[in-house]
Amino acid sequence: MTDFAGLIRALSENKVDFILIGGLAAAAHGAIRATKDVDVVYARTETNIATLVSTLAPLNPYLRGAPPGLPFRWDSQTIAHGLNFTLTTSLGNIDLLGEVVGGGGYERLLPHCITVDIFDTRCLCLDLETLIHTKRAAGRPRDFEAIAELEALREEQAGG
Repeated sequence: MTDFAGLIRALSENKVDFILIGGLAAAAHGAIRATKDVDVVYARTETNIATLVSTLAPLNPYLRGAPPGLPFRWDSQTIAHGLNFTLTTSLGNIDLLGEVVGGGGYERLLPHCITVDIFDTRCLCLDLETLIHTKRAAGRPRDFEAIAELEALREEQAGG
């Protein structure tokens, strides 16, 4: 089971530059659909990657779904040479995305963010319109199911 509050708090308290997306972003907008992991887009700067690595290192990050014992080094070089990482940690599952389909990377998404308080932690979150757009662009069946709820929330917020 994922400790959502613990993961979000760790990223925030260590000043990792990240944007909350996925199921927790949907929840921040009022969705009730369950999620099993924390999904974030992270800034790909050298400093932020180093901060991300030092923040998650004590949580023993490992590639989710990889067989035990598969060589995996959690360091800045690994992150810099990769882009998207689906990890399991001692606090649960986290997806670190350097880019998201339909939205791009951290810098490109910044203008489409709002600040939210989630689990008593303040962080950036995709705005509702961009969240819907990225879920539609991802094209996965579970995203299409979530889009209907998110569109209903958008209508409700617009007063319609």
